[in-house]
Amino acid sequence: MPQRHAGAPTPEERGTELTHVDRNGRARMVDVSAKPWTVRLALARCRVQLHTPWVTGAPGTEVPVSWPELLEEARLAGIQAAKHTSELIPLCHQLASAHTDVHLQLSHRGVEIEGTAQVVAPTGVEMEALTACATAALTVVAAVLPSDPDASIEDLTLWRKSGGRSGEWERAVAPEA
Repeated sequence: MPQRHAGAPTPEERGTELTHVDRNGRARMVDVSAKPWTVRLALARCRVQLHTPWVTGAPGTEVPVSWPELLEEARLAGIQAAKHTSELIPLCHQLASAHTDVHLQLSHRGVEIEGTAQVVAPTGVEMEALTACATAALTVVAAVLPSDPDASIEDLTLWRKSGGRSGEWERAVAPEA
């Protein structure tokens, strides 16, 4: 269950309305013109689950992928995608990124991915962090799919955000090791 920090609205205060849908059920862009410009930060994570022995470099297995190059390609793809989030997701505000980064790490389960996005704006950067992770993951999957058709993207999740009216928020459950 997510943690609510001091000053952040409760779920009841946030309400249950979908912010991108008007009273008539039509899609709408949220008006952020009266909101203050603050530093906004978001962190998202996901994992590419791989199912072949060459992931860990097990003895006697041929590695069909050059991991350092692939992870760098995926990192750059994630950063680039975050900068284009408003073109990919309807009704997202176009934001001038102050900072975006993606970290990828091989693990016993596959590739762990963490994306961060930061901006000074009247709206959050959660979608940018999630887009960075998802695109980096898709880049890894595109490279390994011929050798590992069971590869899958798992647990794409927002883990932390700060700035704006809701203040600091962090998911209470730590990711699995």
